[in-house]
Amino acid sequence: MVAWIDVSTLRHELKLFDDQRLIKTYPIATGKILTPTPVGTYTIINKQRHPGGPFGVLWMGLSRPHYGIHGTNNPASIGKNVSRGCIRMFNHDVLELSSKVRIGTKVVIRQ
Repeated sequence: MVAWIDVSTLRHELKLFDDQRLIKTYPIATGKILTPTPVGTYTIINKQRHPGGPFGVLWMGLSRPHYGIHGTNNPASIGKNVSRGCIRMFNHDVLELSSKVRIGTKVVIRQ
């Protein structure tokens, strides 16, 4: 399985692919105007359960320092531009996604 992640900041969607086959689409929250989610190609470099603070149940760090895909303690924020640039997911969704991707998974972020 060659899993990779495609993030659309405009659509507030994170799509998980197995090579070219779409596996699942998840709703997300992204960065505010002053702290946008960075466009580019990154990799997942670490995973941490129960990171504390506003990061929900799980943190997956990206190769861009200080940015990641994580859960949230504010589920009402999903679908909005509210973060400091990170990609927020419902806690149950980030746990499911984490179980399907490995460290080193490619993450493509676009508008």
